[in-house]
Amino acid sequence: MEGVKGDPLRSKSHENVFVDCGFSAVESESLEMRADLMIALRGHIRENRVTQAKAAKMMGVSQPRVSDLMRGRIELFSVDMLIRMLSLAGLRVEFRVKPVKRGKTAA
Repeated sequence: MEGVKGDPLRSKSHENVFVDCGFSAVESESLEMRADLMIALRGHIRENRVTQAKAAKMMGVSQPRVSDLMRGRIELFSVDMLIRMLSLAGLRVEFRVKPVKRGKTAA
């Protein structure tokens, strides 16, 4: 979306919504990765109609922790914790590393 001159609510959008929210490029990458992992885990729990109590037992966490996951409390979860929970839920995480597109920096 091209920015509209004079309209502060209309600006160029980035590929990463967290950049649009004002986070640095580095923090945005971490947030995007955690969000993707959380979405996958929440989807798995919902698709399999697992209760929060059963999900908690399966993943070795408390039910309130699963509630935080289901409510999208991204700030409470690290990438490591989410990978562990996904693995215990029977899911495998695969990563792909690729260079940053020209014109974009991690700083």
